[in-house]
Amino acid sequence: MILDRPAFILANTRLQTPPHCPEIQLHLADEVTPIWRMTEEALSEIGLPPPFWAFAWAGGQAVARYVLDHPEVVAGKRVLDFATGSGLVAIAAMRAGALSALGSDVDAFCGPAVALNAAVNGVEVAFTAADLLDGPAPDVDVILAGDICYEQPLAGRVLAWLTAARAEGRTVLIGDPMRTYFPREGLVHLAEYQVPTTRELEDFEVKRTSVWAFP
Repeated sequence: MILDRPAFILANTRLQTPPHCPEIQLHLADEVTPIWRMTEEALSEIGLPPPFWAFAWAGGQAVARYVLDHPEVVAGKRVLDFATGSGLVAIAAMRAGALSALGSDVDAFCGPAVALNAAVNGVEVAFTAADLLDGPAPDVDVILAGDICYEQPLAGRVLAWLTAARAEGRTVLIGDPMRTYFPREGLVHLAEYQVPTTRELEDFEVKRTSVWAFP
């Protein structure tokens, strides 16, 4: 097991600005395969999921962009960035005036990645590695989620959980780059962006990505 995950992150990424959120800097990897292999080797666990924390995915960039351009959504509010990855959306929320931001992710690398990225951007972001889908949503005002419908079982669980959170009065926004398992019906379309990406991560170099609200 890696004893010093922050050191691993710093050694295998470099500070970059996501194409759609140039106001923010993140420790990101340049290529998927090398850091994926190094992560597996360092942990001695073959078959680990991709290091989502090392990349700024299109759905997250869209939500971050929307929040930065519409700070009233989060200003003065408690925000949860679900499946935070690099922490991009939580950082954008803090930059937009959120009272607090909590990033959640079950990947053990995300905690140190979020801490490093938050520090670079001069904000504080709390983190939890708990699987929040096992219970009711935390006591927050706004839940933001970027790109969480890439697998069918996960998409179903998350959407049901977010629907319940919305029914309890929370504002819920989700960013999606036209994933197969994302149901657009019944949601409110807020914005659409053309987010630059790479062929290593996606099937197109520019992903048409939208931000939706749960009504």
